[in-house]
Amino acid sequence: MENSEGVKIESTVVTEEPLISALDIALFVVIITVAYFWYFKRDKQSSSSEKKPYTIQPSSLSSIEQTSNSSFIKKLKSTGRSLVVFYGSQTGTAEEFAGRIAKEGARYKMKGMVADPEECDMADLVEMKEIQKSLAIFCIATYGEGDPTDNAMDFYEWLQNGDADLEGLNYAVFGLGNKTYEHYNEIAIYIDQRLEELGATRVHEIGLGDDDANIEDDFVSWKEKLWESVCSHYGIEETGEESNIRQYKLVDCSEVLPERIFSGEISRLKSYENQRFPFDVKNPYLSKIAVNRELHKSGDRSCMHIEFDIDGSKMRYDTGDHVAVYPKNSSELVDKIGELLNADLDAVFSLLNTDEESSKKHPFPCPCTYRTALTYYLDITSNPRTHIMKELIEYASDPKDQEKLKLMASSTPEGKKEFHEWMLRDNRNIVHILEDLPSVKPDLDHLCELLPRLQCRYYSISSSPKVYPKSIHITAVLVNYTTSTNRVNKGVATNLLAQLIPTNDELPQPTIPIYIRRSQFRLPPKSQTPIIMIGPGTGLAPFRGFIQERDYARKEGREIGEMVLYFGCRKKDEDFIYENELQEYVANGTLTKLHLAFSRDQPEKKYVTHLLEQNADELWNIIGEKSGHLYVCGDARSMAKDVHSIIVKVVMEKGQMTNSQALNYVKKMEQQKRYSADVWS
Repeated sequence: MENSEGVKIESTVVTEEPLISALDIALFVVIITVAYFWYFKRDKQSSSSEKKPYTIQPSSLSSIEQTSNSSFIKKLKSTGRSLVVFYGSQTGTAEEFAGRIAKEGARYKMKGMVADPEECDMADLVEMKEIQKSLAIFCIATYGEGDPTDNAMDFYEWLQNGDADLEGLNYAVFGLGNKTYEHYNEIAIYIDQRLEELGATRVHEIGLGDDDANIEDDFVSWKEKLWESVCSHYGIEETGEESNIRQYKLVDCSEVLPERIFSGEISRLKSYENQRFPFDVKNPYLSKIAVNRELHKSGDRSCMHIEFDIDGSKMRYDTGDHVAVYPKNSSELVDKIGELLNADLDAVFSLLNTDEESSKKHPFPCPCTYRTALTYYLDITSNPRTHIMKELIEYASDPKDQEKLKLMASSTPEGKKEFHEWMLRDNRNIVHILEDLPSVKPDLDHLCELLPRLQCRYYSISSSPKVYPKSIHITAVLVNYTTSTNRVNKGVATNLLAQLIPTNDELPQPTIPIYIRRSQFRLPPKSQTPIIMIGPGTGLAPFRGFIQERDYARKEGREIGEMVLYFGCRKKDEDFIYENELQEYVANGTLTKLHLAFSRDQPEKKYVTHLLEQNADELWNIIGEKSGHLYVCGDARSMAKDVHSIIVKVVMEKGQMTNSQALNYVKKMEQQKRYSADVWS
């Protein structure tokens, strides 16, 4: 019935339809419109093509700007400068040192600028000789196991692979390293030697700063002698002018719209609200905390197992990589600074570089409130360096406070002793200084200029992406300790993480910014290769990922090599982390042997190094006879050094080699990536 009625209606419409329907008219209009646009667009493109030689395209302009920005020589020439200070920095210290040198250049009639080698065309070094009495200084840190910092990598490779003629280039190098690491200041030493090989002239001998001792003292001592060499080399004299000149000027931003104010983002405004892949050091991913549980069974210490949710982020990691966590300072310390300086922490401000040619317009994302700067951007918990003491002198109204600051800012033996005892030994931060020297009341904007940037914290990833592709695990000890002044200092990142506990309800889960840093700490390419892992305490973290990955391969039916783990902690019933997991891996055959050292469960302390010495045959069987791999993770100051000595001794005895041969054997293992260390001091 309905179908027959439908047919009737349709036939009626057809018989009454006009010769040209509305649909036909619409189609005709569409065809004409498309033809019109096609014709005129083609004509316009043709016309643009003809005019191309006379038009600057936006892409060309961008290219010109990039070239200009990367040419530090052009900036030096256009601004009448003769000093450029390059920095290779991972934590900000080398950049800070570079800024201090460039600033002091004015005292020696050498107007200076700071430059990031990553943003410069370093091939322009060949043109430095065109600038009269020019000087290039390099403040270069060695990172990891003898690696360049991320921003100095391209420059390092350029020196390695290039053959530029650097005759006429005058230079000096200061290295930032740590003697607890095997490759102490390796990058700075290489750059210093390579520049000379390429024809450059060394104006002053290389300085080697040791962060395990007092790198500030090392730097200041080197810097003083540097300027003596500079004066001698160029035949100039110090002007005697003070270098306490502000690098940034305060800008009132009270009228700035709220949507233009930074609130903790690392680089891009509103980046946490509008997340964009890829995620890196300047664009971290705001990850949810999926799991946060205590690993210690008892005692007064805490070790956390934390899982970051990366589902949907497109982030990928490999076993052995690190995750960087961006912390924030405690509100208690931030409020204390506002209270001590009687400042409005919610006032919006900006710091603008007084050097218009500088590529760094602000010391941190601006505009923002003082509260935001002190919470997210500035390091208010570390020991301030001597140059900050010097700049605080003018703000001290009490002569006693002035004299104390002057003494600590000086390079005299008495001044160095006072700085070491009062600042470093007593572990004072900027809050403690303002409390203990009550007449010191610096302008808050100047203090924000002086304080170093708050840095992200790196943790070894304790999971395998094969098993946990949607999350990243870390193992972190909560840092709390009492200083000699009876103050409790707290680790910035771990104390923040301890507060980020996920809930079971529908409330928003806690989040924290992270990104992945690649590592060379890798499992052997072949799953059959035997390995030895040495990781006491939280040094176990990356090996948990290693074991997970091998266990995954075993379950897939692949052959896996021997896995021997050396783990140690204080007490079995207190801080034996991941005990059940490890015992399960032993039971299913993934973990071949588990050697355990509980240092305080017996009268005489027992460490993993003692176990290594007892198992010399097993060690040599794997690293010598079977060409296996050996991994060390943990404390660099003592444990890693002791392990290295034991390995050399085992190679000597079991491999029947001389000391020199054994050292060469171990060195070759390192070069072949068969001996890897992921250590910290």
